[in-house]
Amino acid sequence: MKALVIDDEELARKRVLYLLRQVPDVEVLGECSNGKSAILDIDQKRPDLIFLDINMKDMNGFEVLKKITLSPKPIVIFVTAYDNYALKAFDVDAFDFLLKPFKDERFFRTIEKVRKISANEADENFEKRIIELFNLYKSKSQKTAALNKLPIKQGNKTILINPVDIMYITASGSYAEIFVEDKKYVLRETLNNLCESLDSNKFIRVHRSSIVNLQHVKEIVHSEFSEIDARMHDNTLLRISKSYKKDFLEKVGI
Repeated sequence: MKALVIDDEELARKRVLYLLRQVPDVEVLGECSNGKSAILDIDQKRPDLIFLDINMKDMNGFEVLKKITLSPKPIVIFVTAYDNYALKAFDVDAFDFLLKPFKDERFFRTIEKVRKISANEADENFEKRIIELFNLYKSKSQKTAALNKLPIKQGNKTILINPVDIMYITASGSYAEIFVEDKKYVLRETLNNLCESLDSNKFIRVHRSSIVNLQHVKEIVHSEFSEIDARMHDNTLLRISKSYKKDFLEKVGI
């Protein structure tokens, strides 16, 4: 069985690759860090099995699947940060899901499930399942975009943060630092998961380690090397990386 790993987070890819190499009859074809390269590799390398992240920078996992031409289609294991309720709803036919962060035992149970699926079964009604999953993904995204409060536990209390008050969020190891006016809150969460929970019309990823609330961007600072920074209302400068620069400038109307 030939496998391909697709995820825009390097650590997530390495984890799946490490576990796959412990399975004797699995040949690892490689890894992809974005949707565009994934489409090419799937059609050229013809994997039997792919581990696919749902939320990537250039396109989501469902868009990747809709664009591949390989037949029969590979068996798809989505690697996602959705909660258990969503996972139950996503449990369709030959597809399976790994909820980040997942345990080794859960991964190997998924591999055993894959062994029982024939190529024809994986290909049957593929387009129908993709449409169902895509519609459910959109529904879930709309619900999370309407998030009213962001809960943060502090001791024996849970602070409820209004998203409109969040100026920016930065990554710090396994934690996210959330800046609200003159306060900072620490939450054990990834920036990818926070992006899924916050309103995409107001919050945008500007760097692998930072998210900004566009309503709190005071000005854009240009450097002589074509690099730009966002100056926030508290005068903090946040670098806009090249991979996010185009989207950021479009969002602010430049």
